[in-house]
Amino acid sequence: MSSLVVAHARLLLLEQLRVPISLVAGAVFPAITMVAFVVPFTGDDPKAATMATGSLMFFGAMSGALTGLSITVAQDRELPWNPYVRTLPAGPYPRLAGRVLATLATVLLSVVPVLVVSALLTEATTTPLRLLLGLGALVVGVVPFMLIGLFIGFVMTAKGAIPVSQVVFFPMAIAGGLLLPPQILPDFIEVVSPYTPARGVAELLWAITADTTPNTVALVSLAGWTVLAAAGAAWAYRRDEGRRFS
Repeated sequence: MSSLVVAHARLLLLEQLRVPISLVAGAVFPAITMVAFVVPFTGDDPKAATMATGSLMFFGAMSGALTGLSITVAQDRELPWNPYVRTLPAGPYPRLAGRVLATLATVLLSVVPVLVVSALLTEATTTPLRLLLGLGALVVGVVPFMLIGLFIGFVMTAKGAIPVSQVVFFPMAIAGGLLLPPQILPDFIEVVSPYTPARGVAELLWAITADTTPNTVALVSLAGWTVLAAAGAAWAYRRDEGRRFS
């Protein structure tokens, strides 16, 4: 089974690399934001620059996890190949697991430009251990967003998944403080912010890489969102399985 998962992951990753525009967009936009807003305004402040680096790294990762996975899963469901794969003895799980692994690979690739900009153009600083722990936290942090992406991908058509995933993604990113520091957000957004999953991941990244004190409410909220997203993704998969293959 593991060899099948790896084979599917390799195939799906190659498919994405053959049309790399979505990967490039997901990686370049956070880096451009870094150059335009972080470098000139907070690039000389080590702590602020480090926190901004963590935020924009996760912004790109979150985009790939939520919008990328939702769209590709929805597209997979509309391909003639997909029903055939789901009737094979191995079932749909190797391909689905391969899709998740391929998405994780693109998520990790998306953080590289932000790290390069941060290292070359700002005073952001952290230790190698904190950086590795931060990358580990980023991988764990994208899990609820991948689950949300799976939910959208299993309940929407490919055309519907594109706008819906964007509508879900951007408000979460803004309210979570990924584009602007939480303390300068409007009052009503600042009140809601700790209850969004993006804020929970941001707090975790800031605590690991910049040695800040995390917001407990945000971390508890992140755990709750993860459980809720897992339940929603499982329900959406069973719903799709029942409608199309029962």
